[in-house]
Amino acid sequence: MTPINSQEWLKWDEAYIWHPYTQMQLVPRSIGVERGEGAYLYLQDGRRIFDAISSWWVTLHGHAHPRIAHAIAQQAAHLEQVIFAGFTHEPASVLAKKLVEITPRGLDKVFFSDNGSTAVEVALKMSIQFWKLNGTPRTKILALEHAYHGDTFGAMAASARSPFTAPFEDMLFSVVRLPFPEPGEDRTTISDAERLFLATLEREASTGSIAAFIYEPLLLGAGGMLVWRPEILEQAMNIAKAHGILTIADEVLTGFGRTGTMFASDRMAIKPDLMTLSKGITGGFLPMGMTLASSALFERFLSEDRHRTFFHGHSYTGNPISAAAALASLEVFEEEPVWERIETIVKAHETFGSTIARKHGLTYRQIGTVAVMERRDHTGYLSTKSLEWGAKALERGILLRPLGDTIYLLPPYASTEEDIVGAYEVIDALLE
Repeated sequence: MTPINSQEWLKWDEAYIWHPYTQMQLVPRSIGVERGEGAYLYLQDGRRIFDAISSWWVTLHGHAHPRIAHAIAQQAAHLEQVIFAGFTHEPASVLAKKLVEITPRGLDKVFFSDNGSTAVEVALKMSIQFWKLNGTPRTKILALEHAYHGDTFGAMAASARSPFTAPFEDMLFSVVRLPFPEPGEDRTTISDAERLFLATLEREASTGSIAAFIYEPLLLGAGGMLVWRPEILEQAMNIAKAHGILTIADEVLTGFGRTGTMFASDRMAIKPDLMTLSKGITGGFLPMGMTLASSALFERFLSEDRHRTFFHGHSYTGNPISAAAALASLEVFEEEPVWERIETIVKAHETFGSTIARKHGLTYRQIGTVAVMERRDHTGYLSTKSLEWGAKALERGILLRPLGDTIYLLPPYASTEEDIVGAYEVIDALLE
C-alpha cells in the first residue's frame, strides 16, 4: 500500500467514519495512531502515549508482540479462511484442545464465533434450546444488575437496562434481574447486599422456570468495574446447580489473567456449564469469540433428527489466522514470564493506586491487574468527567477512558512499574 499523508487520511476519517460509543457532535475528530509497541501507542503527531486500558481491554501482552505478529503472517500465507461447516484445520483444532486443557474442568466442547457479544448470543441460544430438546422448556434468564454482556440483541437483553439499551427497550426479552452482591467493608461477614442477592436467587430458582444464570465472574466491566466475592459466587452456583439451572460464565473481560488467575472461574470449586471468551484471546490482534460447553449440554443436541441441530454460525467462524494468533498468545504465557509481569502490575496498583485514592477521598477497589477509583457520589456513565479526564490524561501521555466518573486502569502485561506509577501521577494531577 502506497503511504498516504497522515493529514489526508485523518480528513477522510472525519468525513466518512462513524466511530463506536462516540457522540460524533462532541468528538468530531479522532486521534491518529501510527503504530503500537509494547504498552505504548505512537500517534500521528509524534507523541507516545501509555495505553492504560489495553485498547478496550483486548491488548494482552502489548502492542505488536513479535511472536503473535509472526504467527499471523505465517498462517495468512498458508490458509487464510475456509468454511467451518464440514471442514476444519490445524490452528482451530489445536486451539480447541489447548483451551479445553486450561479452562475449568468439564468444558469439553468449543464453539467458535467472532466477538464477545456473539459468544454470549451462542451461550444464551444453547441454553434455551437445551431445555426445549430436554422436553421441559425453560425460557427465563437470570442476570445481575449492572451487568454488561454485549451489544447484539440477546446480549443487550441480558445486560442491565442503561443508556446503552434504552432505544431498544421494547424489543428486548425480559430477564430476571438479581441485585448486585456488593461486599461490605468487613469482608469476613456477609453484607446485606450479598444476603439479598442469594435470597433473590433462591426464590427465583425455586420457580423451576429458569434456563440459565449468566454472570461476569468477580468483576463487572462496563457496569462500573464492580468487584464481588468468589465466596458469594460459589454459593450462587450451588443454588443454581441444585435447581438444575445452567450457569454461564462470561469471561470475555476476565479471561487470560486479568483478575490474577488464568480465568476468574478458577477461584471457585464449582465450575460453569458454559463459558464465553473473546477480547484477550488473540492477544488483541484479531477478532475471535468462543463459547465452551459441557459434554452433557453438547450431547443433548446429538440426534438423527436434523431439527435438533444448533443452527448458528458466522462467516468467519474458526478463522485460521485468528486461531493462529490465539495459539501464539497462549505460547507467550508458556514461554515468557507473563505471571511475573502480572504480579508487577498487581503490586504497583496495591502500592500507588490505594495511596492516590486515599489522598483524594475516593473509594478504591482492585482485582488482579484491574484497579478502580471513584467518588462516593459518582453519577454514572454519562458523566462529563469521562470526556474531561480522558482528554486531559491524553495531553499528559496516558490513554484513559473513564466509565463516566469512575477511573480505572487495566494495562497490558508489557507495562512496567514505571508505566503504572506514571499513570497514577497523571491521575493525581487530574484529581487535583
